Amino acid sequence: MVFAETSSSNMVTTRLTLDEYRVMEQTSLERHEYRNGEIITMSGGSEAHSAIASNLLIYLGFLLRDTDFRLYNGDLRVWIEEYQCGTYTDLMIVQGSPEFNDERNDEIVNPLLIVEVLSPSTEAYDRGDKFRKYRSLESFCEYLLVSQTEPYIEQYYNQEGNSNDRWLWQVHSSLERSIFLHSLNVEVPLTEIYRRINF
Repeated sequence: MVFAETSSSNMVTTRLTLDEYRVMEQTSLERHEYRNGEIITMSGGSEAHSAIASNLLIYLGFLLRDTDFRLYNGDLRVWIEEYQCGTYTDLMIVQGSPEFNDERNDEIVNPLLIVEVLSPSTEAYDRGDKFRKYRSLESFCEYLLVSQTEPYIEQYYNQEGNSNDRWLWQVHSSLERSIFLHSLNVEVPLTEIYRRINF
């Protein structure tokens, strides 16, 4: 095991092999992202961050309970083969049965929709490199970036599932509005996403 730690304001980076990372992650109290050999310690979220993710999970879970969509909270990793990256989402939805990386049961490779609740320490990554990595997944076609400091959600949707470069972008910034989730064919009011959140 090789440790080459560097630290910034909210994250610590360590180098491990993929097998070492997976063993460590099974018993770790913290979540870590694997980026082609680098292990990134993920900072914890705020109360608002957790509440927003829970609101979405509860509301969508109810709407989709009799469909073939499956919802997962932040406990399962998404494995992105092209980038040798294992990462966590705030919420992901799979259509049909989940597909796993090799024989594992903790790394999903077929998310349809991914939600990230933005935090100051991860916002740039969620918007940039992480989104680019997600787009390499064939099943992935919808992405929500949810602000926790104001009612503001950015929605990205790929209308042409086999084209990685034709994503539509829409902003939702009024609590009186709803978001139509194309991949799920459901509508979600912003008041449900931001239920009991004080700005």
